[in-house]
Amino acid sequence: MTPQELERFRALLIQWREDLISTSEVRDESSGTVHLDQQSVGRLSRMDAMQSQELAKAGKARAERQLLMIKAALARIDRDEFGDCIECGEAINPKRLEIDPTTLHCIHCAQ
Repeated sequence: MTPQELERFRALLIQWREDLISTSEVRDESSGTVHLDQQSVGRLSRMDAMQSQELAKAGKARAERQLLMIKAALARIDRDEFGDCIECGEAINPKRLEIDPTTLHCIHCAQ
């Protein structure tokens, strides 16, 4: 992979990381404890609020996993290992990396 391609992927990963971090405050607020007055709010509203809370928690967990994968991909760029399949060592197709720059496997090993 050329140095220009590596820098393009580095910039893409950094932008993705920044986007995830910038939306983390909203996710954190949404995944907090649901406080509803049971006297003034109906059962369905409470269930809806709890369901929204669970969706927010799942989104937060997914974002944390993505941040870890981005950190690992940036480390692979620094070690000059980015774009190589961790199973067979062959180069991962750049089009596959454009879809998900954190991918670890070539298409054959991913199957």
